[in-house]
Amino acid sequence: MRLTVAQLAEHIGAELIGDSSVDINAVGPVGVADESTITFIANDRHIQGLEKSRAGAVIVAGRIEGLAKPQLIVRNVNAALIEVLNVFAPELKSLTEGIDPTAKIGRDVKIAKSASVGPGVVIDDTVEIGENTIIAGGCKIGENSKVGKNCRLDSNVVVYHNCRLGDNVLVQANTTIGSTGFGYALIEGSHRLIPHNGGVVIEDFVEIGANCCIDRAKFGETIIGAGTKIDNLVQIAHNVIIGRNCLIAGQVGIAGSCRVGDDVVLAGQAGLTDNIEIGDGVMIGAQSAVFHDVAAGQRLFGTPATDKTEALRVIGLTRRLPKLAEQLRELRTRIKGLEAAKDDKK
Repeated sequence: MRLTVAQLAEHIGAELIGDSSVDINAVGPVGVADESTITFIANDRHIQGLEKSRAGAVIVAGRIEGLAKPQLIVRNVNAALIEVLNVFAPELKSLTEGIDPTAKIGRDVKIAKSASVGPGVVIDDTVEIGENTIIAGGCKIGENSKVGKNCRLDSNVVVYHNCRLGDNVLVQANTTIGSTGFGYALIEGSHRLIPHNGGVVIEDFVEIGANCCIDRAKFGETIIGAGTKIDNLVQIAHNVIIGRNCLIAGQVGIAGSCRVGDDVVLAGQAGLTDNIEIGDGVMIGAQSAVFHDVAAGQRLFGTPATDKTEALRVIGLTRRLPKLAEQLRELRTRIKGLEAAKDDKK
């Protein structure tokens, strides 16, 4: 697709300053954009790079004086960027409504007419699929599970039995929802699996990345709250309850029966031990390990996770240890010299 900056400005509701006739066919970062690419400035530190950038136009939050390029001024650069990326998204083959002839459908299954069921899909008995939902090739949905409307399950997603997905849920390829949790009891010298008879509930507008695992509950339900976004390669164990609008980055691990509040951020490779509670608005830094309850609004970092400011201070001091050790050796040498001199005077 190719649009003039004037057409693009109208599409995103931007104020246009500069040449309105420049043609745009792509969006990209400041450093690599060319004359037919629109770029964006979401952070003031990138403004300097605009002088050398070949970009045909730029999306900004406020006018940049002395800049020759066309400027599209918007209230929210990130929101405008999303719109522009959607405009220039690759045109892929659209999926058709209906059920592919290679799909295997069980008994008493309810599939909305507007839904799309791809090749090789297996849907077990008494499953429900809502309107405009896409079930891509190779997916498997177990007995008594329900997928709401406007959902998309990418290739090879597995949803076990007795799981419920709300509306507008996105699940990327190879993710598994409802697998048996890692719960064992040591009985007479052997580890015996504890039955996991509960389910999983994924609420509305949740997005789950590729290759994630969300375990079913022993009893009751594992719950992912509305609006929560989960990155790739995340493990969520049995009976975990995650609140609304959380952000969970790649390779996070959440052990069984944790309670995570609303608006929580877990950065990459963070880990939560079992049976702890994380309050609303908490932020856990990358590679941090949390072993205790965390009150609302705290910022933690490190292993074990502590207050972020204190943790960074400890790291700074730790890096100074070699120099401090050298200074300590020098002080010991000087003290020995002073003591020797003192003994010689006796």
